[in-house]
Amino acid sequence: MNVNAIRSDGIYAKIMKAPFDKKDDIYRYEMMMPFEKKLACYSIPLKATTPNGYDVIMASGMLGHIMPTKVDETQRDNIERISSDSLWLDCKQSIQRSLECFSKAGVELPVQEYLFTILLANAESPYTIMNEGYCGDGGIPGYIMAWLIPNDYTIEHLPVALAHETNHNVRFQFIKWKNDITLGEMMVSEGLAENFATYLYGEDKAGPWVKKTDTKMLNEYIKPIIYDGLDVQGLENLNAYLYGDEMAALQNYPPVGLPYCAGYACGYYFVKHFLKKTGKSIIEATLLPAKEILDAAEDFWND
Repeated sequence: MNVNAIRSDGIYAKIMKAPFDKKDDIYRYEMMMPFEKKLACYSIPLKATTPNGYDVIMASGMLGHIMPTKVDETQRDNIERISSDSLWLDCKQSIQRSLECFSKAGVELPVQEYLFTILLANAESPYTIMNEGYCGDGGIPGYIMAWLIPNDYTIEHLPVALAHETNHNVRFQFIKWKNDITLGEMMVSEGLAENFATYLYGEDKAGPWVKKTDTKMLNEYIKPIIYDGLDVQGLENLNAYLYGDEMAALQNYPPVGLPYCAGYACGYYFVKHFLKKTGKSIIEATLLPAKEILDAAEDFWND
């Protein structure tokens, strides 16, 4: 397996020095073009066909990446923080280690080439703020991204986030994505990814999407609402269940009465319950259909 990086630090340094009207195109063609196949899966064109139309620049802003036109001298320190060779090596090794967990267990991965990068996050984005400065995306096999506001905390957690995203990357090589995915299926997928990350790095490195939910809140408030919504379909309807009402409101999606990342936290503890009950490893569980996991751990909802 080959894991290669698109070194964003050099590209950001180039954007920083570029004239204002050249910044978008450097980002578009040097940073994002290598991920064009990934973007196509989300129907994101590199460049809009109409003025101010939807393209990778607009999509990046919506995801909480810093916009290329904002990459100026004010970002010099952030660019330097992601310019360390050891940081990029740590990230590459996290992805390699994650993939090797499966290959060493005898799992033959259909995808053998992997591309990743680290992007700067927009410090003013509500998503960045709520996620304590870092986030990631690994849903399209072969492509992995993370974005962050570089500081000691986020850099320490970056390899953990990449392990989480690599688990998604592996799972969706075996479990076909579908647009009518249910809340139950999404919850299992996120629970598997975070259990995998803590399996490699320890529970103390769990993301804020887990740590911000205590046991009392989970059992008395979150679980009943999630259980009633397990069959809900459509990403616009799942948003509030997975991310909480506050994030849903930012995208004009309907609320369901849940706090920050309730679905992520519930998924984490649900999968943990499944692993303990069945004795299966997180490696085995990653490749299982969500229905098998949901059925086997049905008693979780009665705890």
